[in-house]
Amino acid sequence: MSLRNLKSFSTIGLLAMLAGCANSAGSYPSLEMRPGERVSGTFEPPAPEAPPPPPAVASAELVARLAELRAEASAAHGDFLEAAPGARRRASAAAGSAIGSDSWASAQVALADLDSARSRAAVPLGTLDILYVDASIANEARSEIDSVRNAVIAMLEEEDAVLAQLRANVR
Repeated sequence: MSLRNLKSFSTIGLLAMLAGCANSAGSYPSLEMRPGERVSGTFEPPAPEAPPPPPAVASAELVARLAELRAEASAAHGDFLEAAPGARRRASAAAGSAIGSDSWASAQVALADLDSARSRAAVPLGTLDILYVDASIANEARSEIDSVRNAVIAMLEEEDAVLAQLRANVR
């Protein structure tokens, strides 16, 4: 097939396509708005949501339980602080000593005693965490729980710092 035949076929095809587009019947759809496109009715703004109720005041039972947990943590913290100087002496004596030596073993026992006192202070924190979650779910008073919880966390952070320092001496 020659180039000339190809040009004539493409010209004929182009003319046939243009002839299909030329319709003189005038049956095109109108571009005016249809009834379904018209807006009718009115929008009502959504009702504003009611704000959540303010948290309730802590009950007397909760206040008593919080005081009990704080006292329990404070007693354990007091035991920790009482045992800390002896453990500090033993850890200082064990500094640089070989693992398994008498001074090293004595320091390990003192550190274990401190860990035990710290664990007793951490038990009330677990209970406080449960109380806090329950109060959050029920939208009850949390500020009282939070203040006691923060006090116990501060005690534990102080104990953790002492333990870290003593463990660094013993290694």
